[in-house]
Amino acid sequence: MRATTIHAPYDIRVENVPEPVVRLPTDAVVRVLRACICGSDLWAYRGETPRQPGQRIGHEFLGFVEETGAEVTTVRRGDLVVAPFKWCDGVCDYCREGLTASCVHGGIWGSVGYDGGQGEAVRVPFADGTLVALPGDAASDDRLLSALVSLADVLGTGHHAALGAGARPGATVAVVGDGAVGLCAVLAARRLGAERIIALGRHQDRTDLARRFGAGDVVAERGEAAVEAVRALTRGQGAHAVVEAVGTEESMSTAVHITRDGGTVGYVGVPHGSGTGLDLRVMFDRNIALCGGVAPVRAYIPELLPDILSGSVDPSPVFDLTIGLEGVPDGYRAMDERTALKVLITA
Repeated sequence: MRATTIHAPYDIRVENVPEPVVRLPTDAVVRVLRACICGSDLWAYRGETPRQPGQRIGHEFLGFVEETGAEVTTVRRGDLVVAPFKWCDGVCDYCREGLTASCVHGGIWGSVGYDGGQGEAVRVPFADGTLVALPGDAASDDRLLSALVSLADVLGTGHHAALGAGARPGATVAVVGDGAVGLCAVLAARRLGAERIIALGRHQDRTDLARRFGAGDVVAERGEAAVEAVRALTRGQGAHAVVEAVGTEESMSTAVHITRDGGTVGYVGVPHGSGTGLDLRVMFDRNIALCGGVAPVRAYIPELLPDILSGSVDPSPVFDLTIGLEGVPDGYRAMDERTALKVLITA
Protein backbone atom coordinates (compact mmCIF):
# COMPACT_ATOMS: atom_id res chain seq x y z
CA MET A 1 0.00 0.00 0.00
CA ARG A 2 0.97 3.67 -0.16
CA ALA A 3 1.79 5.59 3.01
CA THR A 4 3.53 8.79 4.08
CA THR A 5 7.03 8.50 5.52
CA ILE A 6 9.48 11.04 6.85
CA HIS A 7 13.19 10.70 6.12
CA ALA A 8 14.76 13.98 7.28
CA PRO A 9 13.68 17.56 7.92
CA TYR A 10 11.51 18.73 5.02
CA ASP A 11 11.76 15.30 3.39
CA ILE A 12 8.26 13.81 3.32
CA ARG A 13 7.56 11.01 0.85
CA VAL A 14 4.65 8.78 -0.15
CA GLU A 15 6.03 5.28 -0.62
CA ASN A 16 5.08 1.64 -0.98
CA VAL A 17 4.97 -0.10 2.40
CA PRO A 18 3.64 -3.48 3.58
CA GLU A 19 -0.14 -3.84 3.91
CA PRO A 20 -1.26 -3.87 7.54
CA VAL A 21 -2.63 -7.15 8.89
CA VAL A 22 -4.29 -8.26 12.09
CA ARG A 23 -1.50 -9.46 14.39
CA LEU A 24 -3.37 -9.79 17.68
CA PRO A 25 -6.98 -10.81 18.39
CA THR A 26 -7.69 -7.28 19.67
CA ASP A 27 -6.56 -5.61 16.40
CA ALA A 28 -8.52 -4.22 13.51
CA VAL A 29 -7.44 -2.98 10.09
CA VAL A 30 -9.05 0.25 8.89
CA ARG A 31 -9.02 1.37 5.26
CA VAL A 32 -8.55 5.15 5.43
CA LEU A 33 -11.20 7.38 3.88
CA ARG A 34 -10.11 10.74 5.31
CA ALA A 35 -6.94 11.86 7.08
CA CYS A 36 -5.26 15.19 7.81
CA ILE A 37 -2.02 16.97 8.50
CA CYS A 38 -1.73 18.35 12.04
CA GLY A 39 0.17 21.42 13.15
CA SER A 40 2.13 19.16 15.50
CA ASP A 41 3.29 17.11 12.48
CA LEU A 42 5.20 20.21 11.42
CA TRP A 43 7.60 19.89 14.36
CA ALA A 44 8.83 16.60 12.93
CA TYR A 45 8.77 18.07 9.42
CA ARG A 46 10.99 20.95 10.54
CA GLY A 47 13.33 18.64 12.44
CA GLU A 48 12.35 19.97 15.86
CA THR A 49 11.22 16.55 17.10
CA PRO A 50 13.31 13.51 16.14
CA ARG A 51 12.09 10.84 13.74
CA GLN A 52 13.80 7.78 12.31
CA PRO A 53 14.34 7.82 8.53
CA GLY A 54 11.37 6.09 6.92
CA GLN A 55 9.15 6.38 9.99
CA ARG A 56 5.41 6.72 9.33
CA ILE A 57 3.60 9.94 10.16
CA GLY A 58 0.08 11.25 10.67
CA HIS A 59 -2.31 10.63 13.54
CA GLU A 60 -5.80 11.74 12.41
CA PHE A 61 -8.00 9.46 10.29
CA LEU A 62 -11.35 7.81 9.76
CA GLY A 63 -12.30 4.98 7.46
CA PHE A 64 -13.94 1.59 7.01
CA VAL A 65 -13.13 -1.47 9.09
CA GLU A 66 -11.64 -4.03 6.73
CA GLU A 67 -10.73 -6.83 9.13
CA THR A 68 -11.03 -7.54 12.85
CA GLY A 69 -9.32 -9.87 15.29
CA ALA A 70 -11.23 -12.68 16.97
CA GLU A 71 -11.75 -10.75 20.22
CA VAL A 72 -13.05 -7.49 18.70
CA THR A 73 -16.75 -7.04 19.49
CA THR A 74 -17.67 -3.34 19.19
CA VAL A 75 -16.99 -2.87 15.47
CA ARG A 76 -17.14 -5.16 12.48
CA ARG A 77 -16.12 -5.29 8.84
CA GLY A 78 -17.72 -2.48 6.83
CA ASP A 79 -18.29 -0.11 9.77
CA LEU A 80 -17.32 3.53 9.30
CA VAL A 81 -15.14 4.49 12.27
CA VAL A 82 -13.02 7.35 13.60
CA ALA A 83 -9.81 6.81 15.56
CA PRO A 84 -8.50 9.22 18.22
CA PHE A 85 -4.89 10.30 17.77
CA LYS A 86 -3.79 7.87 20.51
CA TRP A 87 -5.01 4.31 20.71
CA CYS A 88 -6.12 3.01 24.11
CA ASP A 89 -7.31 -0.23 25.65
CA GLY A 90 -10.44 1.30 27.19
CA VAL A 91 -10.20 -0.75 30.39
CA CYS A 92 -7.12 0.37 32.34
CA ASP A 93 -7.47 2.66 35.37
CA TYR A 94 -6.69 5.77 33.34
CA CYS A 95 -9.17 4.89 30.59
CA ARG A 96 -11.93 4.22 33.12
CA GLU A 97 -11.20 7.64 34.64
CA GLY A 98 -11.50 9.30 31.22
CA LEU A 99 -7.77 10.00 30.84
CA THR A 100 -7.38 7.86 27.74
CA ALA A 101 -4.27 9.77 26.64
CA SER A 102 -2.45 8.13 29.57
CA CYS A 103 -3.59 4.57 28.80
CA VAL A 104 -0.98 2.09 30.05
CA HIS A 105 -1.17 0.22 26.73
CA GLY A 106 -1.67 3.29 24.57
CA GLY A 107 0.37 4.84 21.80
CA ILE A 108 0.23 7.34 18.97
CA TRP A 109 -0.07 6.60 15.27
CA GLY A 110 3.21 6.89 13.43
CA SER A 111 5.27 5.62 16.35
CA VAL A 112 8.18 3.40 15.37
CA GLY A 113 6.78 0.07 14.22
CA TYR A 114 3.21 1.33 13.80
CA ASP A 115 1.21 2.68 10.87
CA GLY A 116 0.60 6.40 10.49
CA GLY A 117 -2.76 7.91 9.67
CA GLN A 118 -1.52 9.38 6.39
CA GLY A 119 -1.69 6.13 4.46
CA GLU A 120 -4.12 3.85 2.72
CA ALA A 121 -4.74 1.64 5.76
CA VAL A 122 -3.88 1.36 9.43
CA ARG A 123 -3.54 -1.52 11.87
CA VAL A 124 -5.42 -0.46 15.00
CA PRO A 125 -4.36 -2.01 18.33
CA PHE A 126 -7.09 -2.42 20.97
CA ALA A 127 -9.84 -1.74 18.45
CA ASP A 128 -12.63 -2.05 21.02
CA GLY A 129 -11.14 0.65 23.22
CA THR A 130 -9.99 2.89 20.39
CA LEU A 131 -12.44 3.00 17.50
CA VAL A 132 -15.80 4.77 17.54
CA ALA A 133 -18.45 3.72 15.04
CA LEU A 134 -20.07 6.44 12.92
CA PRO A 135 -23.29 6.43 10.90
CA GLY A 136 -22.57 4.64 7.64
CA ASP A 137 -24.46 7.18 5.53
CA ALA A 138 -21.96 9.86 6.58
CA ALA A 139 -19.54 8.38 4.03
CA SER A 140 -21.50 10.04 1.21
CA ASP A 141 -21.38 13.55 2.75
CA ASP A 142 -18.05 15.29 2.15
CA ARG A 143 -18.73 18.16 4.56
CA LEU A 144 -19.81 15.81 7.32
CA LEU A 145 -16.76 13.60 6.82
CA SER A 146 -14.53 16.66 7.22
CA ALA A 147 -16.30 17.55 10.44
CA LEU A 148 -16.12 13.97 11.73
CA VAL A 149 -12.39 13.55 11.14
CA SER A 150 -11.83 16.55 13.43
CA LEU A 151 -12.91 14.24 16.27
CA ALA A 152 -9.59 12.44 15.85
CA ASP A 153 -7.72 15.42 17.30
CA VAL A 154 -8.39 19.11 16.75
CA LEU A 155 -11.99 19.39 17.95
CA GLY A 156 -11.38 17.20 20.99
CA THR A 157 -8.16 19.06 21.75
CA GLY A 158 -9.90 22.44 21.47
CA HIS A 159 -12.64 21.11 23.74
CA HIS A 160 -10.04 19.88 26.26
CA ALA A 161 -8.49 23.36 26.36
CA ALA A 162 -11.79 25.19 26.75
CA LEU A 163 -12.97 22.74 29.40
CA GLY A 164 -9.70 22.97 31.32
CA ALA A 165 -9.78 26.77 31.17
CA GLY A 166 -13.26 26.77 32.66
CA ALA A 167 -15.30 28.03 29.70
CA ARG A 168 -18.88 28.28 30.96
CA PRO A 169 -22.02 30.42 30.80
CA GLY A 170 -21.26 33.97 31.86
CA ALA A 171 -17.50 33.64 31.35
CA THR A 172 -15.21 35.64 29.11
CA VAL A 173 -12.88 33.30 27.21
CA ALA A 174 -9.70 34.37 25.41
CA VAL A 175 -8.02 32.04 22.92
CA VAL A 176 -4.30 32.51 22.20
CA GLY A 177 -3.53 31.04 18.78
CA ASP A 178 -5.36 31.09 15.46
CA GLY A 179 -4.40 27.61 14.24
CA ALA A 180 -6.92 24.82 13.81
CA VAL A 181 -6.84 23.87 17.51
CA GLY A 182 -7.32 27.47 18.63
CA LEU A 183 -10.24 27.87 16.23
CA CYS A 184 -11.79 24.65 17.51
CA ALA A 185 -11.34 26.00 21.04
CA VAL A 186 -13.46 28.98 20.00
CA LEU A 187 -16.14 26.55 18.81
CA ALA A 188 -15.84 24.60 22.05
CA ALA A 189 -16.08 27.71 24.21
CA ARG A 190 -19.24 28.75 22.39
CA ARG A 191 -20.66 25.25 22.81
CA LEU A 192 -19.91 25.42 26.56
CA GLY A 193 -21.89 28.64 26.81
CA ALA A 194 -19.20 31.33 27.09
CA GLU A 195 -20.72 34.79 27.17
CA ARG A 196 -17.83 36.45 25.34
CA ILE A 197 -14.94 35.06 23.30
CA ILE A 198 -11.79 36.99 22.39
CA ALA A 199 -9.57 35.49 19.70
CA LEU A 200 -5.88 36.40 19.56
CA GLY A 201 -4.37 35.99 16.09
CA ARG A 202 -2.71 37.92 13.29
CA HIS A 203 -3.98 36.17 10.15
CA GLN A 204 -7.20 37.78 8.96
CA ASP A 205 -8.53 34.73 7.13
CA ARG A 206 -8.19 32.76 10.36
CA THR A 207 -9.57 35.44 12.66
CA ASP A 208 -12.49 35.88 10.25
CA LEU A 209 -13.16 32.18 10.80
CA ALA A 210 -12.85 32.70 14.56
CA ARG A 211 -15.60 35.30 14.33
CA ARG A 212 -17.70 32.86 12.33
CA PHE A 213 -17.13 30.25 15.06
CA GLY A 214 -18.26 32.60 17.83
CA ALA A 215 -15.53 35.11 18.70
CA GLY A 216 -16.90 38.60 19.27
CA ASP A 217 -13.51 40.33 19.47
CA VAL A 218 -10.16 39.86 17.76
CA VAL A 219 -6.78 41.01 19.08
CA ALA A 220 -4.03 41.06 16.46
CA GLU A 221 -1.27 42.40 18.71
CA ARG A 222 1.35 40.20 20.33
CA GLY A 223 3.28 40.30 23.60
CA GLU A 224 2.66 43.21 25.96
CA ALA A 225 0.50 44.97 23.37
CA ALA A 226 -1.80 41.95 23.29
CA VAL A 227 -2.05 41.94 27.09
CA GLU A 228 -2.97 45.62 27.08
CA ALA A 229 -5.56 45.08 24.32
CA VAL A 230 -7.29 42.22 26.15
CA ARG A 231 -7.32 44.15 29.39
CA ALA A 232 -8.84 47.14 27.59
CA LEU A 233 -11.65 44.86 26.41
CA THR A 234 -12.26 43.47 29.91
CA ARG A 235 -12.34 46.53 32.17
CA GLY A 236 -8.71 45.95 33.03
CA GLN A 237 -9.38 42.55 34.56
CA GLY A 238 -8.58 39.97 31.88
CA ALA A 239 -10.51 36.86 30.87
CA HIS A 240 -11.96 34.28 33.24
CA ALA A 241 -10.79 31.43 31.00
CA VAL A 242 -7.78 31.53 28.67
CA VAL A 243 -6.84 28.89 26.10
CA GLU A 244 -3.16 28.58 25.15
CA ALA A 245 -3.02 26.75 21.80
CA VAL A 246 0.46 27.56 20.49
CA GLY A 247 3.09 26.17 22.87
CA THR A 248 5.75 28.88 22.77
CA GLU A 249 7.21 30.79 25.70
CA GLU A 250 5.69 34.03 24.42
CA SER A 251 2.21 32.56 23.94
CA MET A 252 2.17 31.05 27.43
CA SER A 253 3.36 34.32 28.96
CA THR A 254 0.61 36.17 27.10
CA ALA A 255 -1.96 33.64 28.28
CA VAL A 256 -0.98 34.05 31.94
CA HIS A 257 -0.98 37.83 31.80
CA ILE A 258 -4.41 38.12 30.13
CA THR A 259 -6.02 35.84 32.72
CA ARG A 260 -8.27 37.46 35.29
CA ASP A 261 -7.46 37.02 38.97
CA GLY A 262 -8.92 33.66 39.98
CA GLY A 263 -9.03 32.49 36.36
CA THR A 264 -7.54 29.47 34.63
CA VAL A 265 -5.26 28.87 31.66
CA GLY A 266 -6.15 25.74 29.67
CA TYR A 267 -3.06 24.78 27.69
CA VAL A 268 -2.87 22.35 24.79
CA GLY A 269 -0.16 23.89 22.63
CA VAL A 270 2.63 21.31 22.38
CA PRO A 271 5.47 23.00 24.34
CA HIS A 272 8.50 24.00 22.30
CA GLY A 273 11.08 26.72 22.72
CA SER A 274 13.55 27.74 25.38
CA GLY A 275 11.29 28.02 28.41
CA THR A 276 7.79 27.76 29.81
CA GLY A 277 6.71 31.39 29.88
CA LEU A 278 5.32 30.81 33.38
CA ASP A 279 5.78 33.43 36.06
CA LEU A 280 4.80 31.39 39.12
CA ARG A 281 4.85 34.42 41.42
CA VAL A 282 2.31 36.19 39.20
CA MET A 283 0.17 33.06 39.15
CA PHE A 284 0.45 32.66 42.92
CA ASP A 285 -0.31 36.28 43.72
CA ARG A 286 -3.32 36.36 41.42
CA ASN A 287 -4.70 32.86 42.08
CA ILE A 288 -4.30 31.80 38.45
CA ALA A 289 -4.64 28.06 37.82
CA LEU A 290 -3.11 26.02 35.01
CA CYS A 291 -4.86 23.01 33.54
CA GLY A 292 -4.34 21.06 30.34
CA GLY A 293 -1.96 18.77 28.52
CA VAL A 294 -2.49 15.97 26.02
CA ALA A 295 -6.20 15.78 25.27
CA PRO A 296 -7.96 12.47 26.02
CA VAL A 297 -9.95 12.84 22.83
CA ARG A 298 -11.29 9.27 22.88
CA ALA A 299 -13.20 10.16 26.05
CA TYR A 300 -14.72 13.24 24.39
CA ILE A 301 -15.91 11.68 21.12
CA PRO A 302 -19.23 10.32 22.47
CA GLU A 303 -20.05 13.78 23.86
CA LEU A 304 -19.08 15.75 20.75
CA LEU A 305 -20.33 13.36 18.07
CA PRO A 306 -24.08 14.12 18.43
CA ASP A 307 -23.48 17.85 17.98
CA ILE A 308 -21.51 17.24 14.79
CA LEU A 309 -24.22 14.94 13.45
CA SER A 310 -26.92 17.50 14.26
CA GLY A 311 -24.91 20.32 12.67
CA SER A 312 -24.90 22.46 15.83
CA VAL A 313 -21.09 22.22 15.81
CA ASP A 314 -19.33 22.31 12.46
CA PRO A 315 -15.51 22.41 12.51
CA SER A 316 -15.20 21.49 8.82
CA PRO A 317 -14.21 25.05 7.71
CA VAL A 318 -10.80 24.63 9.38
CA PHE A 319 -9.88 22.47 6.38
CA ASP A 320 -8.96 24.96 3.69
CA LEU A 321 -6.93 22.68 1.42
CA THR A 322 -7.92 19.21 0.19
CA ILE A 323 -5.44 16.85 -1.45
CA GLY A 324 -5.08 13.20 -2.37
CA LEU A 325 -2.53 10.97 -0.68
CA GLU A 326 0.12 11.52 -3.34
CA GLY A 327 -0.11 15.27 -2.69
CA VAL A 328 0.82 15.00 1.00
CA PRO A 329 4.36 16.45 0.55
CA ASP A 330 2.79 19.53 -1.02
CA GLY A 331 0.34 19.68 1.86
CA TYR A 332 3.18 19.82 4.36
CA ARG A 333 4.82 22.62 2.43
CA ALA A 334 1.56 24.56 2.33
CA MET A 335 1.07 24.32 6.09
CA ASP A 336 4.71 25.08 6.81
CA GLU A 337 4.51 28.20 4.61
CA ARG A 338 1.14 29.17 6.16
CA THR A 339 -0.65 29.11 2.83
CA ALA A 340 -2.96 26.48 4.33
CA LEU A 341 -4.54 26.35 7.76
CA LYS A 342 -5.20 22.62 7.89
CA VAL A 343 -4.93 20.05 5.12
CA LEU A 344 -7.53 17.34 4.51
CA ILE A 345 -6.39 14.14 2.79
CA THR A 346 -8.93 12.18 0.76
CA ALA A 347 -8.74 8.52 -0.23
